[in-house]
Amino acid sequence: MRTGLTKQEKTTDIWFDEKDPIIHIRTHNTDLKNRLTAYAAAYPGECRQTDADPETGCMEFEIHKGRFSFRLTAPYSEERRNAASKAAKKHSGNLTHPIQKDVL
Repeated sequence: MRTGLTKQEKTTDIWFDEKDPIIHIRTHNTDLKNRLTAYAAAYPGECRQTDADPETGCMEFEIHKGRFSFRLTAPYSEERRNAASKAAKKHSGNLTHPIQKDVL
């Protein structure tokens, strides 16, 4: 969807406090919107869409605190980064070969 908004204007806002059991999410991020929409459809008692702006592509959701998380990951060490790069290069040839149907 082209909204005419710049990347800087396409934000994701997440509001919550320690007292309220609900997290409020307002986002332009397509992947997050799709994930929250699917989750709300599957679990309407845990998450619901509260608003949408078709002009800007923004959607708002409410979700119970226990259902939303932030994942913090440690940065890769140089050794791990090099190993991952070598493994990816080694197996990159597999991406160009067609899948053999007799193997499946």
